[in-house]
Amino acid sequence: MPSYMLALLIVVNPYLFGVRDLKDAQSRVLLLQIFLSTCFIPLVAIVMLKLTDLVKTYKLLDRHERIGPYIITGIFYLWMFRNFLENPRIPTAYTTFMLGCTIALFLAFFINIFSRISTHTVGMGALVGMVLITLWQFSYDTFQFGIWELNLKPILLVTILLAGLVGTARQALHKYEIMDLYGGYVIGLLAQFVALRFLF
Repeated sequence: MPSYMLALLIVVNPYLFGVRDLKDAQSRVLLLQIFLSTCFIPLVAIVMLKLTDLVKTYKLLDRHERIGPYIITGIFYLWMFRNFLENPRIPTAYTTFMLGCTIALFLAFFINIFSRISTHTVGMGALVGMVLITLWQFSYDTFQFGIWELNLKPILLVTILLAGLVGTARQALHKYEIMDLYGGYVIGLLAQFVALRFLF
């Protein structure tokens, strides 16, 4: 989700990052850094946990098996947020979203100890929260995409639709109860607003 959030924010307002668009080399390096730190390295950690038999499957079906991956991913999220907090080239808007993702991840980790919650819907709730905050707080109603000027409200609707599709897919696979899915949405969404309150 942090990679998607960064790409969307660069498309909506690339000047926040001092770049022209996603094709700019500086934005590509930042996207690669985010992807490696918040997705690729945690995936490698899960592979290593499986190779050392600390987890039974890559699907992490048992909630106790998820503790290690949650901690590893949480450390990288926290590290990225800490680096961004002191980096004047990273806009406060994205630092806020990174903090929101970190809060959501740790809340999901603590809930996972006692119960189950869908991490997929936590991520989608955070993405919806990020688009809402971008639309309301930062007043980016429209943005340039090539030769077209687009409105952010349809992007919000598409994001909500995608969030619903993710939840529907998780329920169709009989992975979670409905309250586990709704709980994930609420945690992801609220974490973004808590981060906004903290940094603004």
